[in-house]
Amino acid sequence: MLTSALVRLEYNSEGVFEDRATQSVLNRDFPVPEFKVVEDEEELVIYTDSLEIHYNRKPFAANGLSIKVVGGGGGWGRNWNYGDEPSDLLGTARTLDGCDGAMKLSDDAYLKGDTPMNEKYSGKVKMEHGIISRKGFAVVDDSHSMALTEDGWVSPRQGDGEDLYFFGYGHRYLESLKDFYYLCGKQPLLPRYAFGNWWSRYHRYTEEEYKELVERFEDEKLPFSVAVVDMDWHIVDDVDPKYGSGWTGYTWNKNFFPDPKGFMSWLHEHNMKITLNVHPADGIRAYEELYPRVAEKMGIDPKSEIAVQFDPADPHFMEVYLKDLHHPLEEEGVDFWWLDWQQGTVTKVPGLDPLWMLNHYHYLDSSWKGNRPLTFSRYAGVGSHRYPVGFSGDSVISWESLQFQPYFTNTASNVGYGWWSHDIGGHMMGIRDDELMARWVEYGVFSPINRLHSTDNPFNGKEPWKFDKITQGVMEDYLRLRHGMVPYLYTMNHRANYDDLPLIQPMYYLEPDREEAYQVPNEYYFGSELLVSPITEKQDPEVRAAKVTTWLPEGMWVDFFTGMVYQGGRMIDLWRGVEDMPVLMKAGAIVPMKDMADYDSSTDNPKAMEVRVFPAEDGTFTLWEDQGDTPVDKEENWVATQLTFTGGEEDTFTIGKALGNVSVIPESRSWKVVFMGVEKGMLQSNCRRRRSSCKSFL
Repeated sequence: MLTSALVRLEYNSEGVFEDRATQSVLNRDFPVPEFKVVEDEEELVIYTDSLEIHYNRKPFAANGLSIKVVGGGGGWGRNWNYGDEPSDLLGTARTLDGCDGAMKLSDDAYLKGDTPMNEKYSGKVKMEHGIISRKGFAVVDDSHSMALTEDGWVSPRQGDGEDLYFFGYGHRYLESLKDFYYLCGKQPLLPRYAFGNWWSRYHRYTEEEYKELVERFEDEKLPFSVAVVDMDWHIVDDVDPKYGSGWTGYTWNKNFFPDPKGFMSWLHEHNMKITLNVHPADGIRAYEELYPRVAEKMGIDPKSEIAVQFDPADPHFMEVYLKDLHHPLEEEGVDFWWLDWQQGTVTKVPGLDPLWMLNHYHYLDSSWKGNRPLTFSRYAGVGSHRYPVGFSGDSVISWESLQFQPYFTNTASNVGYGWWSHDIGGHMMGIRDDELMARWVEYGVFSPINRLHSTDNPFNGKEPWKFDKITQGVMEDYLRLRHGMVPYLYTMNHRANYDDLPLIQPMYYLEPDREEAYQVPNEYYFGSELLVSPITEKQDPEVRAAKVTTWLPEGMWVDFFTGMVYQGGRMIDLWRGVEDMPVLMKAGAIVPMKDMADYDSSTDNPKAMEVRVFPAEDGTFTLWEDQGDTPVDKEENWVATQLTFTGGEEDTFTIGKALGNVSVIPESRSWKVVFMGVEKGMLQSNCRRRRSSCKSFL
């Protein structure tokens, strides 16, 4: 028994049990819960506050192993028998590559009614199961993941058995998720710059062209914090056919980038971090600049020109691959890698997924320079939340793709996967539709990572000035808004790590017994203060607006953009022109932001703050800040500032004294406070010393 609602079920006919950590499960050292055992010659029965377990002490079988969920709200009494097909609210999937819209759900999802999606959401790739279920239980099968050794390498399991984790939390969804994170590892802290805008395009940029683009962004006051350089940074076309294709490469194309170190230094000076795309499958061939060093380390005579094969199952290769191939490029300026693995799931070790190995070892290695670790790669199964950020793959440019992405991102939280990055605007094929682009960027700003991306097509760039004036204006406004929201998002980053609460939460997380919560699959909480209901349908040509059916929980809600107030406790159709999307603040909500009145592209802790407050109820918000890229997180790295609204005869908004490591924030900071949903629109005060307290009166 791990908790009163979480039990590990392990069986091995040889009596050999695996107690080491695995690829999915890191920690089974839970406080021992209270339980009662009743047994006789035929059956063992275990009772907890949440579960009633029946087991006949034989190999697992439907007639010999069953669990009844007896605890939790809603009158739970659901039964699971070994072998039952999972029936849950799903998790996520490896990739959206090639999917025009939705992916295939579990085989029985429609029949059992445990998903709000319908038949139109069927595609060619299955979504995996999660740990959240309306039936009150879910099962994670860890039987086939590798064991982890003390040095971080992988090892085959001992014996051939079954290893299941039964989550029987009823409708206590957040409790289930917190215990999942304890079992499988926490969501790591992302570096602060990850929450800005990412520029990405599969395009043959030259150094000069990329610089001109960044300068154009600056002239247009469009902030970007991450520069993604796709595969053409390395030699592609000038590879002798005897070595194979140029799909895999590690040597800068000096025709495009004559001074790589200088180029990356220039990007850093312009407040941008750099990630390079790498397809590692073809190994290291003899034309690579670093081939002689790598070949010698691998025991290959460089004169032989024998390729060094990519072998993630070989510890020595992985050490050489990282230290002798990637570290030199990182010393030049690469901040993290885009691991673009597309070549299957097979290695020399049965059951070992090369994608998981890449994610695991790149992530562990990426802190060697003293920065916070970060990778950018596809999902590789339960436990992948430990290796952010996720790359969801090459989506088709269509309304169907946009319609599916919010749901896909929501359910990812059901398996702890909190940091998806989508190809905002779509990657390839499909259609050209300015309205679609506007809606996609709006959603991207209110998604975990906002990364604009497109394929190598002259008509498919995501530069705002390539669209009509309305869409251009929408893109520019929302890109600036995303940059301004970094203080709020970074606080949610702290919350995700410390409190085990993902940024994106489906509506059923907070009110699991309300049927309405399951009827709005695209709606979600965006952190602690905001509710988002993205528009994913074309507008009505007559009214020049589009609607989305939205569930508003009980209480008062205010539009984040317009200040319009809504009464909750109902389903409502929200209509918005292409310039707007429904983002709502709950009563008492406080959203701290960077004041973007004076433009700059830095994601550092800002000198000028803007705070939006909905003073319908008392509210409090703690703003968390640190240096943004420290390698090891410690409590002493952080500074906390409490923001409080108190109603009464004299409504008061208080900016509390900064507590903690005040060295990481500016000594002086201006504060602009915007009260939403009231006639008096804005009050402004300035604290010349950050350590003082400020009060605003409404």
